[in-house]
Amino acid sequence: MALIVQKYGGTSVGSLELIHKVAARVAAVRSRGDRVVVAVSAMGDATDRLVDMARVLCAAPDPRELDALLATGEQVSIALLAMALRARGVAARSFTGAQVRIRTTGAYGRARIEEVETAGLTMALDEGVVPVVAGFQGVDATGAITTIGRGGSDTTAVALAVALKADECQILTDVDGVYTTDPRMVPEARRLERLSFDEMLELAGQGSRVLHLRAVEFAAKYGVTLRVAASHGEGPGTLIDREDPRVEAPVVSGIAFNRDEAQIVVSGVPNAPETPHRLLAPVAEAGIEIDMIVLASNEDGTADFAFTVHRSDYDQAIGLTRRGAACWPAARVEGTDRVAKMSIVGVGMRSHAGVAAKLFAALAQAGIGVRLVSTSEIRISVLLAESQLERAVRETHEAFSLSGH
Repeated sequence: MALIVQKYGGTSVGSLELIHKVAARVAAVRSRGDRVVVAVSAMGDATDRLVDMARVLCAAPDPRELDALLATGEQVSIALLAMALRARGVAARSFTGAQVRIRTTGAYGRARIEEVETAGLTMALDEGVVPVVAGFQGVDATGAITTIGRGGSDTTAVALAVALKADECQILTDVDGVYTTDPRMVPEARRLERLSFDEMLELAGQGSRVLHLRAVEFAAKYGVTLRVAASHGEGPGTLIDREDPRVEAPVVSGIAFNRDEAQIVVSGVPNAPETPHRLLAPVAEAGIEIDMIVLASNEDGTADFAFTVHRSDYDQAIGLTRRGAACWPAARVEGTDRVAKMSIVGVGMRSHAGVAAKLFAALAQAGIGVRLVSTSEIRISVLLAESQLERAVRETHEAFSLSGH
């Protein structure tokens, strides 16, 4: 008898009809003899509506009170799902984050889970009851309600699976698995049967929105097997676990992309050890995340320095960079927020040469220019003009035969 943790997102419980369908699926798991714990998000756009209500009353709501408000969205979902399960003859009990005692840091709106107490959940399971747990929320050391940020219900589900030593954590959503790339951009994209934690971490970190990055990090750290599948449909989905050394990995498993990019280029600065720090320190101190970085030396003793930030941070970042570069009269600071990043990911890159050459050949043949490049052991990322992103993804998908044809 396996122990399964299932997570259902907001679109999966967006109406009473859909909640009935989720209840039927949970009941089917119970009928097979497996034990199941369910983590649930707020219904549909409930969280957005609660935020809007708060901002009508106050332009900058108090973070503590905002978390207390937002947590009510999941309380509606868990109560309704527990009722729907009981209507089907399945014993069920709803639990808020506080009732489970999901302990978090006190960073309202972006708290991190520190501990999950299992006594109440284990007692319910031993009684044959399905615990229905509110995702996205917990309590800090003072007992105040906290939320763990967008996508937090994924992280809640994985944390429950870790604490309960579950056999599998299933993330059930509106897609039937992880694809080689976004099927809306490349209709020939193929569902992947299996991915390693390393591959999913890279894909999630580079723009794939199927799984929340923090949830994958949590699962990888504790070795919790994940499965991404459709909440309302059949199919095995995509299994995500440790890399299997007995299976030859594909060179490239998938392509992720991110339009939330902006590029800043500083030309004619001294080619000196302190230059990067002088330019980047003010940006970092403002809490702006810096992604890709390239430093190129020139023959005249100067250097050109380029980096990327989130598009929403572009105006502030370029202003800070101009102030930092003002001490060098010859320096020029330019930028654009009309760029995008594309990344190819695959553990097979570790043992195969020529992957970068193949990528650049495909892009060059399509007349697509590359502005910046960054790499890891299993990833190559390129910065492109945003207008060329879709063509780049399609050409790369075809070059690496990811459709499987």
